[in-house]
Amino acid sequence: MNLEITQEFSNNLYWLSLIAVVVSSASGVLKSGFRNFDLFGVVIIAITTGLGGGSLRDMLLDLDVFWIQDQIFFIASLSSAIVIFIGARLISISPKLFLIPDAAGLAAFSIAGTMVALMAGAPWLVASFMGVVTGSMGGIFRDLLCNETPIVFKSPLYATAAWLGSLGFIMLMHYEVDVTIGAIVAGFAIFITRLVALQLNLGLPKFQLKE
Repeated sequence: MNLEITQEFSNNLYWLSLIAVVVSSASGVLKSGFRNFDLFGVVIIAITTGLGGGSLRDMLLDLDVFWIQDQIFFIASLSSAIVIFIGARLISISPKLFLIPDAAGLAAFSIAGTMVALMAGAPWLVASFMGVVTGSMGGIFRDLLCNETPIVFKSPLYATAAWLGSLGFIMLMHYEVDVTIGAIVAGFAIFITRLVALQLNLGLPKFQLKE
């Protein structure tokens, strides 16, 4: 699809990516913190979570890696990790709290990834999948480093919500909906779908051999 890259589109992408980095890094801190990792381990996992999905997306699309091109994203990830690390020592935090910033990061990164892919000229279906890659791979890296099965493979409507939301965003752009409104609507839909799926335990059918 032909997408007009306006200043508004670029600004929305920048701030959406920055928000995604911060909340995803926070989820990495909370997840790794309950594994009793030290500060260095927590920071590494937070940075991997916050920057991993976008890095893979940029490499697949043959683009300059976003946080190397603009180090404010790296600084934001590092700062988020340190702030949450310190904050967790001052207030009581539930082990499941990481699911909220994780869902927020999934939503923000999925839309941001789709926007980047569209800007790079990717076909609409590929662009939507780049949204899934951007939104979910950081969490996959995080869980693997924490020696756990990635929640994207077993948790209710994770990548599915990201893909549907990314496709929804593309559809809104096709019908020339304002990019800010489109990003908010599609991102909010991913976030709410993920939280509702967690609450109601909604998911895709699991593989099962016939007996």
